[in-house]
Amino acid sequence: MNSKKDVVVIGAGAAGMMCALEAGKRGRKVLLLDHATNLAEKIRISGGGRCNFTNRYAGPDGFLSHNPHFCRSALARFSPQDFIVLVEKYGIHYHEKKLGQLFCDENSQQIIDLLRKECSAAGVEWRMPCLVQSISLPEPGPDSGGRFLLKTDQGSVITDSLVIATGGLSIPQIGASPFGYRVAEQFGIAVTPLRPGLVPLTFAPEQLLQFAGLTGVTIDAEVSCNGKHFRENVLITHRGLSGPAILQISSYWLPGDVIHINLLPDLNPTALLLDQQHSSTMLPNLLAQYLPRRFTQAWCDSTPATQPLRMLHHYTERELQEIAAQLQDWQVIPSGTVGYRKAEVTLGGIDTRELSSKTMQSEKVSGLYFIGEVLDVTGHLGGFNFQWAWSSGYAAGQSV
Repeated sequence: MNSKKDVVVIGAGAAGMMCALEAGKRGRKVLLLDHATNLAEKIRISGGGRCNFTNRYAGPDGFLSHNPHFCRSALARFSPQDFIVLVEKYGIHYHEKKLGQLFCDENSQQIIDLLRKECSAAGVEWRMPCLVQSISLPEPGPDSGGRFLLKTDQGSVITDSLVIATGGLSIPQIGASPFGYRVAEQFGIAVTPLRPGLVPLTFAPEQLLQFAGLTGVTIDAEVSCNGKHFRENVLITHRGLSGPAILQISSYWLPGDVIHINLLPDLNPTALLLDQQHSSTMLPNLLAQYLPRRFTQAWCDSTPATQPLRMLHHYTERELQEIAAQLQDWQVIPSGTVGYRKAEVTLGGIDTRELSSKTMQSEKVSGLYFIGEVLDVTGHLGGFNFQWAWSSGYAAGQSV
């Protein structure tokens, strides 16, 4: 015999729990399913274990989508301040790290516990781990009992509202899967192209040879690509470039594009070099006053304009101007990304042009909802993606 629920949410992550608790508050009979053994692993590992649970400035401009206005309604109806109120209700102490990024003072488990308690208070039923084997539409009629029939390894469930909150492809080692995209395909709902987002980039072989020995070196720089600019740290890794600025720009980078890096964003390198034009200082030694010494040596060795390395007074004015221009625009053409294993999010997803921006419901299939990372809505680094989980989950929770 099939059990009957008003709402079934597949995926007990940030978005899924938010949707379930909001639907439960409305008196709906909610079942929350997840294939994982451990609850909300992505929340647990986020923010270095302290969960960057939102960003004070998480507005529509901080999100990427083929349908850029889709996120506006949900973000307006459940804002960062709304989630902060919930955090404060549970006495969770938090701090602002930088640029509006809010972290727990203690650990991510506090956010997981908050959501679990809210779900319990709202009467949400859990099945975890629980594997969904199939989703079908029962034959219509007085005995059908609901719009969707789910067969799981713990029995079958009939429901009127089905919410897909299964996330994207990022970090497969903690359970990410393409489940949500397969559900969309099953019901004829479009999915935009997928690729890793907020992900480290890899050097091409020649630059790898030149810079891989600098693993761990960080530089405060401005990074740009395709008209977007981010001022944050750049980290050199054994495979390429990472750090906040690179993770941010990776969401805008496409294969073959040039990454432009201003290594001295607070200085005028032309004035700096010309002021030292008569100095007997070696160029790498001068630059080491402003950049990590190991980096300046490698950068000078790999930059044709500096060759052969010599004292500043041996460079012509034109040569110094060319070196200054390259300091302001160090160009890197990455060979690719390190992939979904290290990506914080998945770019692309369920085509939001086929959903209601107010409810997250499919325009094609009544009662079918998609929320969170599975959608073609991707936030900037720094709490934006969690805010999208809260906002989209809240929006669906008010409708299911």
